[in-house]
Amino acid sequence: MDSSRLENVLNAKYNKKHDGYVQYGTAGFRTKADALEHVLYRMGLLAVLRAKVKNAAIGLMITASHNLGSDNGVKLIDPAGEMLEASWESIATKIANVEDSNLISTVQQTIKEQNINMSINATVITGRDTRESSPALLNAAIAGIQALHGTVNDFGVVTTPQLHYIVVCTNTNGSYGNPTLRGYYEKLSNAFKHIRQNAINNQRYVAELSLDAANGVGAIAIKEFKNYLGTTLTINVSNDGNGELNHMCGADYVKVKQVPPINFPLTPNVRCVSIDGDADRVVYFYLDGNSKFHLLDGDRIATLIAGYFKELLQESRLTFQLGLVQTAYANGGSTNYISNVLQIPVVCASTGVKHLHKKALEFDIGIYFEANGHGTVLFRDTVMQTIKNAAENLELPTIEKAAASKLANIINVINQTVGDAFSDMLLVETVLHMKGWSITDWERSYEDLPNKQLKVKVSDKNLITMTDAERRCVTPAGLQDKIDKVVSQYRKGRSFVRPSGTEDIVRVYAECENSSDLNKLIIDVALLVYRYAGGVGPEPQLL
Repeated sequence: MDSSRLENVLNAKYNKKHDGYVQYGTAGFRTKADALEHVLYRMGLLAVLRAKVKNAAIGLMITASHNLGSDNGVKLIDPAGEMLEASWESIATKIANVEDSNLISTVQQTIKEQNINMSINATVITGRDTRESSPALLNAAIAGIQALHGTVNDFGVVTTPQLHYIVVCTNTNGSYGNPTLRGYYEKLSNAFKHIRQNAINNQRYVAELSLDAANGVGAIAIKEFKNYLGTTLTINVSNDGNGELNHMCGADYVKVKQVPPINFPLTPNVRCVSIDGDADRVVYFYLDGNSKFHLLDGDRIATLIAGYFKELLQESRLTFQLGLVQTAYANGGSTNYISNVLQIPVVCASTGVKHLHKKALEFDIGIYFEANGHGTVLFRDTVMQTIKNAAENLELPTIEKAAASKLANIINVINQTVGDAFSDMLLVETVLHMKGWSITDWERSYEDLPNKQLKVKVSDKNLITMTDAERRCVTPAGLQDKIDKVVSQYRKGRSFVRPSGTEDIVRVYAECENSSDLNKLIIDVALLVYRYAGGVGPEPQLL
């Protein structure tokens, strides 16, 4: 392409002002907000190119999820509501880091290599979370989109899952749902309320919960949801936007620290929910009568859903391949329960929803959740049609038709485009309501192995490379052998280490049968990482 036709690509306001290298990973770009303006501008350019390649609308979401408020980030959303295609992550990284003098030639090279027809119209659907830096970063992205003559459809402050939903609705001409925020709320809440017309056998389930909104965009969304849900479910909201974003609250904090969030009133045995800053993760928790903290994370959510779906499939006599996808972070207790008690196929994928999503697509009904509470359920189109037909088949026996009808309605509660904290919460509430279970009934399904996570600061995270769905180290040489030797000393012991996608830290996970041994196991493994992978600062220790 003639460079004169790309003269608008250069914009002095958004020249590269920081020398730091940024890399597009599972969560897109994520770093300190003040280093991102030129990145957002360039991602505006890239979003237009991607929209032209796919001849479909592309999403651009400005968020840093569970990070603190000083950070921000951006991720692109492909036409079907999925994460950006992996092959384009390296293109995004190249364009984000190239010097200003080489920006036009890099864009030209991308157009040529991807065989992009620049005459195709491009629409980019944008959204942002509540961070102070988000409006300025949105302006940078819009400038980039307009520099390549793309059309901007801005939805303002939205949760990440809402933007995914709007993208897929836009590209399916509304067959998935109405591509508006109202359409999102109505689809999920109407299906939820319809299902709950069914009576339950006992009253251990109480239609009330307490929610920690992480002082993020989810605090805005849940207020809207409450209007649509009415009296069907009472939701008491804390950390509703008046405090510091993700500070000692939110799903990531509750999951990793295994403690309740701050500024959160607690009553024994009451169901509590925590979402993260952009509302795509959810975990449940409660305090028992002795003030002991109990966490029900993504593993628990996945097993609850999988078990119930299996029951409905058996009742409806529909023979679909149901499968569950986990990551290395999944608790060994949950994996054993899924495989040996539920007897549902379970596979392990690399960390990151894009990996789990891809693996889940291999099943007729694929359930995937990371232990951190990020996940959803995917249905093949043919499966959804078969379920719908069965639900409407007047000749089927009452039990079979009723089970198919429940499945058909549950599908509309689920946001299949990506993990969605509110969709997943409504799905959990649906299953608990159907079973008449309290949160303690749910927890009794199986026993988790005691587990912990630690972070180790290193000079270069890229020294750690992994294989086997990120469960084993390839480099540094000898590290995995040492980890194996340590783990072998503990009954039901398991540990793995994994480099962060965005920071020079290595995450250490450990579990074993005896909680009193767990601290020693995780510290011993963390020290190995520190010594083999160039640890920075003080040696690792439990906080």
